[in-house]
Amino acid sequence: MANATTKQHKMVSYSKYGYIFIAPFFIIYALFMFYPLINTIRLSFFGNQGFSTKGLNKFVGFENYANLLFGGDTLFAQSNHDTFMTSIGNTFILWVGNFVVQIVLSLLLAVWFSDVRIKTPGNGFFKVVMYMPNIITAASIAAIFLMIFSDSSYGALNSFLVGAGIINEPIMFVSNAWSARLIVMMIQTWMWFGNTMLLLMSGIFGIDPSIYEAAAIDGSSGPSTFFRITMPILKPIFIYVVITSLIGGLQMFDIPYMLHTGGATNINPALRTVAVYVYERFTTGGVKNYGLSAAASVILFIITLVLGMIVNKFNTDSTAPKKKHKKG
Repeated sequence: MANATTKQHKMVSYSKYGYIFIAPFFIIYALFMFYPLINTIRLSFFGNQGFSTKGLNKFVGFENYANLLFGGDTLFAQSNHDTFMTSIGNTFILWVGNFVVQIVLSLLLAVWFSDVRIKTPGNGFFKVVMYMPNIITAASIAAIFLMIFSDSSYGALNSFLVGAGIINEPIMFVSNAWSARLIVMMIQTWMWFGNTMLLLMSGIFGIDPSIYEAAAIDGSSGPSTFFRITMPILKPIFIYVVITSLIGGLQMFDIPYMLHTGGATNINPALRTVAVYVYERFTTGGVKNYGLSAAASVILFIITLVLGMIVNKFNTDSTAPKKKHKKG
């Protein structure tokens, strides 16, 4: 009996099973995310010289990066430099153009739907309808808008305008630089403002209602309450929205690439984003150049990382007391 009472019972540890459950994520991430990233960095140091098939797997060091960022003495290097720098400009124009409208519209709607004093019939219905474009594939949306804004007289909008006698010749919506950019901005805003609105609403609903009650007792007006209470507390969610939008915007590909008529080489230069440039370098035009394509991808990755870190710096509380480092 004494031996039975003094016998030590081993504690069963279930922590090892946790690793089994999370292992599939890390395996899939390593195969489909981490390995392609490492391989892309490796490929960026290789490439073919000009449009020749010779030296297709030749190690060229930082030559691909130099050609993209600074150009070179050859027509090939200078052409890729000019196209790449233009694609960076296009990417930022398209992202900023849709994000500014998107964030303003999402903030206004988030505040509207989260205000308990405003009784709007069918709130749930409107939220679902506004979120629905986000679940439709970008390729389908690009095809729909291309049919609407097609440059030919068979386009829905041109057909209506010509048929109504408003115009005599079809308007070049897709071929023109700025009209094509405005269409892409409009599509991106329409697709993502519902998702952004729901994220901001979740942050607003997380604010303690007693704070607003105290502000109302102190005589705070609507705009003052929004800028002095809602926005400061909503700052982490707002920063998250900016960072995720930045990452998605810099990788913009589907809509700009598909919004054109004709073959794959008939892309509007004003819609050539960095992602489109990367795709073109190893699919169209002469010999496939994996080195330049990979180098452009790495540069885009670095730009995204640096800008994300800069934006994340604003997520610190400037009013929080700074920690003092003890001197040893």
